[in-house]
Amino acid sequence: MTTAASVAAARGILEREQDLLARQDVPGTLTLIGGSSLPGLVTKGDIDLHLRVRPADFEAATRRLPPRYRPVHLEIWTEAFATFERDGAPPIGVALTVLGSEHDRRFVRSWQRMAVDAAARAAYNAVKRAGGDVEDAKSRFFDALVDDQLSEG
Repeated sequence: MTTAASVAAARGILEREQDLLARQDVPGTLTLIGGSSLPGLVTKGDIDLHLRVRPADFEAATRRLPPRYRPVHLEIWTEAFATFERDGAPPIGVALTVLGSEHDRRFVRSWQRMAVDAAARAAYNAVKRAGGDVEDAKSRFFDALVDDQLSEG
């Protein structure tokens, strides 16, 4: 379960990664998302980052993230979405999205809602604690979360 201290530590990692990526001339804006981004969430201790880029910068970002991050889940990549990881303590995942794309909107809206909606955070924790195929369950959870939010606005 994340605490204010663990979230502060995750934000410190975000700042470090922002600096390192800037030195590698990786375009875009990096933000902290995932279980480590808010206090009171169940997490396995990894750090999830979201790198948002303009459409013209997507290809450059996919080339410049390695070797710091290795490409993963190539089967789900699109022209506007890619995923990367780096092993370590803690492991870090990066979701690269084109600004305004479907995946970009999903990440932004999901985590904006998680920040203000205690019921959403409780439901997220229940998904994480349930076990089984957590990634598939989280995907369904976030689909429902975004659909609910979109129907509200």
